Amino acid sequence: MQKRLRRTKFRNLHPHSAHNFAGIVRWKLGLAAERSDVPLSSPPPFEVAFCAPPEKPVGAAPLKNQIRLTWIGHSSFLLQHHGLNILTDPIFGDCQPIPVGRMRRSTAPGIRFEDLPPIHHVLISHSHYDHLDLPTIRKLGNGVRYWVPEGLSRWFRRRGITSCRELAWWQSAQLTEELSIHCVPAQHGSARTLFDRNRTHWCGWVVKSNDRTAYFAGDTGYSPIFREIGERFGGFDLCMIPIGAYNPRWLMHPVHLNPADAVKVHQDVRSRQSVACHFGTFRLADEPIEEPPALLAQELALANIDARKFLALRAGDAIEI
Repeated sequence: MQKRLRRTKFRNLHPHSAHNFAGIVRWKLGLAAERSDVPLSSPPPFEVAFCAPPEKPVGAAPLKNQIRLTWIGHSSFLLQHHGLNILTDPIFGDCQPIPVGRMRRSTAPGIRFEDLPPIHHVLISHSHYDHLDLPTIRKLGNGVRYWVPEGLSRWFRRRGITSCRELAWWQSAQLTEELSIHCVPAQHGSARTLFDRNRTHWCGWVVKSNDRTAYFAGDTGYSPIFREIGERFGGFDLCMIPIGAYNPRWLMHPVHLNPADAVKVHQDVRSRQSVACHFGTFRLADEPIEEPPALLAQELALANIDARKFLALRAGDAIEI
């Protein structure tokens, strides 16, 4: 079970060094800058980490027993399985609340909001602005079911969204007779202001049917929890794993995976096919925006893993499993 602190604050299962406001101030003032944690003397071509999309239009439904996954950008995916259309952490504009500079999108969404198929469910991993986007939630409205970690449904209710349900870590719910979702731990934190740090929980999500099992890791640093997640679900057909926003490493490592960590997660959860996310959309950290997929390709080669088993897509590209 997850652990709470003083009944109103959440914490991670595995201790880690502080990722706090003071550290962020030091970073922003340039008092503790660092270069890329894995320098590239001869970086692999950026294109090697990408794959060609299937020859189907955006939003096309897969066969019933397959999953079709389309990367919209950042941590936003359209997952289609057993007749349901599911969004993860949807954000279709700039990153609020001050959408300037690094918070503006570097690439357009891979699917325009108006081109989405009818959305049935939305999975939210936590409250940070690049994962819980108010303009997008307002567009989606009450016509979809939102699934959120503990403490976060209040945010929705205050904005008139009542079709929201919370799950705690390791809790499950049935979407249909054929499809279930499961809330699983992540190594991260939450906040939308200076005064609500870790007052709501954070999580990853598993989507499971008799045919396929998919895992959305949300936003997370590395921890032993991934081995437990892999063991509980017997591995995964498809995983969505973050690879970006990792530098400066002294500040980011408790809460964000770098590509080397992401490869370890891929192995820990026993993923048969992984797709990268949390890169290439917003400049949230110090690494060059084009670096994470190149480092991912390098780390896969070092681990003797076929690069096709952990793909970086271009926004709008899709795979079917």
